[in-house]
Amino acid sequence: MAVPRLPMAEFLVQRGYVTPEQLDEAKKVSQQTSTELGRTIVNLGFAGEREVLHAQAQESGHPFVDLDRVTVEPSAVNVVPERIAKMHNVIPVKKEGSVLWVAMANPNNLEALDQLRLASGLLVKPAVAVPGAIEDAVRKYYSGASTNGEAAAEKPASGAPGGDKMTSDVRALMAQAQAGRDIADKGIKEDQSDEEMAEQAPIIKLANAVIQQAINDRASDIHVEPQERAVRVRYRIDGVLMEAMTVPKNLQAPLISRLKIMAEMNIAERRVPQDGRIEVRTGGKEFDLRVSTIPTPYGEKVVMRILDKGNAMVGLGKLGMLPEVQARIEELVSQPNGMFLCTGPTGSGKTTTQYSVLHKLNTMEVNIITVEDPIEYQLGGIAQVQVNRKAGLTFATGLRAFLRQDPDIILVGEMRDLETSEIAIEASLTGHLVLSTLHTNDAPSATIRMIDMGVEPYLISATVIGILAQRLGRRIDTENKEAYEVPAIDLRRFGFPVTDPDEKVTLYRGIPADSNRMTGYKGRMGVHELLSMNEEIAELVVRRAPLADIKAAAKVNGMKELREDGLAKVLAGQTTPEEVMRVVFTAGY
Repeated sequence: MAVPRLPMAEFLVQRGYVTPEQLDEAKKVSQQTSTELGRTIVNLGFAGEREVLHAQAQESGHPFVDLDRVTVEPSAVNVVPERIAKMHNVIPVKKEGSVLWVAMANPNNLEALDQLRLASGLLVKPAVAVPGAIEDAVRKYYSGASTNGEAAAEKPASGAPGGDKMTSDVRALMAQAQAGRDIADKGIKEDQSDEEMAEQAPIIKLANAVIQQAINDRASDIHVEPQERAVRVRYRIDGVLMEAMTVPKNLQAPLISRLKIMAEMNIAERRVPQDGRIEVRTGGKEFDLRVSTIPTPYGEKVVMRILDKGNAMVGLGKLGMLPEVQARIEELVSQPNGMFLCTGPTGSGKTTTQYSVLHKLNTMEVNIITVEDPIEYQLGGIAQVQVNRKAGLTFATGLRAFLRQDPDIILVGEMRDLETSEIAIEASLTGHLVLSTLHTNDAPSATIRMIDMGVEPYLISATVIGILAQRLGRRIDTENKEAYEVPAIDLRRFGFPVTDPDEKVTLYRGIPADSNRMTGYKGRMGVHELLSMNEEIAELVVRRAPLADIKAAAKVNGMKELREDGLAKVLAGQTTPEEVMRVVFTAGY
C-alpha cells in the first residue's frame, strides 16, 4: 500500500509537532509578515527546524535523513570533493551500486545535483537534512581523518538499540587505543608487542564494541578488512555488505590479535587460514561467532558469522513460502522414510529451513538425531552432534553410529562426498526420514550433482522424495513503501504472461528512510523452488536424462521455478523485480 503524502501543516499536526491552535496562529502571522509558513512555525517556537524539514520532505516525496542517527559511509564521502560539499552544504550519506544518496537542505538545488553527478560519476538522489547537521557532518567527515588514518566508527542506523551510546563508546575506545599505540610507536614502550597491546583494556573494549554494534544492527557477518592505509569494517545486513567504520592502520595488528585470542586461534601464525569460535552473551541472549581468517597482502582478513543461538526460525510459515509450497513440504516430510534435500548457495537459508522442518517434526514419539558442522542453533529435545575431524568424527562416521541409536529422523548438515551420501541413502532405505543439504543452483540439478558424486541413479530415484531450492532476498520495508506502474512486458523474463503489449502492472517499492538505512528494504524472505519426485522424474533420473528433461517433467508436476516464485512475491508487494534479479538470475537463465 502506498504511503500517502500529506501537506506539511497536516503532517505536523498529525505527528503532534504542533497543535491545531498553534497552526492557525502561525498561518495568520505568516500572512501578516509574508513569511513562509514553515519558517514562521520555527520562529514562533511551535516546532523545531528538524520537524518542519521532515514535514516538508515528506510532502515533496523526498526522504528525510537524521544525521545524528543515520550511518554516513566513508565510501560515499570519498567520491565527492570537500570543495563541492562545503560550497553547497551537502554530505554524501550512502553509495549503493551506481546510486549516491546525498543529504542536502534543498533537494531541488539543480546546480548542486549536477556538480555532484559530474564529480562522482554516479546517479545522485537527494535526501533532506537539517542545514546545521549537514555543516557538522561536513566538518567531521572532511576533517582530514581519511588521510591520517584516524577515521572513527560511524554511527549505527536509526533503530539500533543503544546506537548513540555505542557510537560514542567506539570513538572513545578508538581514541584510547590510538593513544596507547602512539606511545608504543614512539618507543616509550619499545618491548610492547601487538599481542601485549591486544590484552590492554582499550583494544579489548574496541573489539567487543565492534561485535556489539554488529549485533545491535542485526548483522549476520562482520568483515574486518586490512587496506593499504586503514582497516575497513563492514557488516552484512539483510544479505548486503555495508561499511560500518574505518579503524586506524596502526591499530590493525592488536585488534586482529585480540579477535584471534577471543576465537582461541594461534596469534603467532599469520601465513595460513585459521578457524575459530567466539561465544558472546549480550542483552540476555547468547550468540555464537564463527571466525575465519585468511592472509592478504595488507594483513589478515577476519570474517565473523553471527549466530543467535536462541533464535532458530520456528515454523515453515515464517520462511515466506507460498501456501501451496508449504503445504506440499509438510506433506512430504510427514512420510516415515525417504530423503528431503535443501539446495542453494552458501547463506541461502538451507539450514534454517531444515531446522524449521525439524521443529514441526519434533514430538515425544520420534527420535531425532543431527550431525552438523557447526551446530548453528540448539534445538530442545533433539540430539545434536558436532563434527570433530581431529577426533575422527566426520559426517560419515557420525551417520554410522546414528543407525545404532534407533533414530526415526536424521539430519545430515551437508552431503559433501560419496561416503556420506551412501550412508544417508542406506538410512532412508531402511525406514528413516533423512534431511540434508547440497550446493546446487536449482532443485533439478541436485539429482545431477549426486550422480556426479558417484551415487547410483536408481538409489536416488528410490530415496529422494523432494528437493527444495531457495534463495534469500530483501523484503520491502512495509512501513515505508509506495505503488508504481510498469509495462507488463518488463516482467516477461520472470514468466509473466503478456497478452496486451500496452498492459500496465502495479508493483511496490520501498521508500528510503532512516529505519531501512536508505535502502527501502527491511528484513529478508525466501524464494523457493520445490521438486516433488514422481514416477516420471524417477525414471528420467535412472536413465541419466538431460537436466532440461528433468526440469520440464518437474514443471509438469507442479514445480514453480525460482523466478516464478519471485514473481509471485513481486506481484504481492513483498519484494521488487530488481531484488529477484539480484538473487535468482544467472547468465543464460
